[in-house]
Amino acid sequence: MVIEDGYRPLEPGVHTDFSAELDYAGYLDLDTLLSAQHVRSDPPHPDELLFVIQHQTTELWLKLMVHELVGARGYLDADDLSRARKSLARVKHILRTVTEQWSVLATLTPSEYAEFRDVLGPASGFQSVQYRAVEFLLGNKNAQMLKVFEGNPPVHAFLASALSSHTVYDAFLRLVARRGLPVPTVVLERDVSLPWVEQPELVSVFREVYEDTTRHWDLYETSEDLVDVEDAFQLWRFRHLRTVQRTIGFKRGTGGSSGVAFLRRALDLTFFPELITVRTEIGKS
Repeated sequence: MVIEDGYRPLEPGVHTDFSAELDYAGYLDLDTLLSAQHVRSDPPHPDELLFVIQHQTTELWLKLMVHELVGARGYLDADDLSRARKSLARVKHILRTVTEQWSVLATLTPSEYAEFRDVLGPASGFQSVQYRAVEFLLGNKNAQMLKVFEGNPPVHAFLASALSSHTVYDAFLRLVARRGLPVPTVVLERDVSLPWVEQPELVSVFREVYEDTTRHWDLYETSEDLVDVEDAFQLWRFRHLRTVQRTIGFKRGTGGSSGVAFLRRALDLTFFPELITVRTEIGKS
């Protein structure tokens, strides 16, 4: 196609009449999506839109993470490691995206945020239903968190179901046991509503996987996928902490938490501790 006078004509065959057909905006329901940004400061603060969009897009990515982690768990239950690994790979890329996204919010200076922070009231990311679902799916179960959602019965029921359901790690360990490796019965029959606690007996199981990769190649690769997910999640947590610290310093969070100190404690949480501990044992005589 020749461009003349800076003008590029439409190619033949490009659809232009959508009076009776589905168009891009209709498929994505953009009228709803783009009308969901409600700036509450009065007069409207020019930087509040950034704050709203940052968190709304994160919620969309969290929705996809929940979808992919539920999918990965189901594939593991069905002994479909290839499909499970595909879902875990997607989760890793989502986490990298939302981690980099903090750099956009970091352009919000402390002075700018202080000018509209009060309009948030007690609203806080601490109250994110989907974030909590992701943590539950990965093993950081905490029944106390359900109290935050008691005023919303459907949401409370959703998280209660997530709390009582087995995790992605549970599904993987059950698959490892079905492969004939000696996963302890106490692990396979544990109360899945409780947070994961490191099981020393599992370390020898993973040592066998890591020291005989020829025999256990797909289990080895999936173990590394899980470590990748945990690393990416921790980087996201850390970037969150640093962004909060540079924006509000050591103020309390809007939801009542201690702010940076609360986020720092989260860095001590781990989803798959045996996959880290086993690295100390590999190669020992």
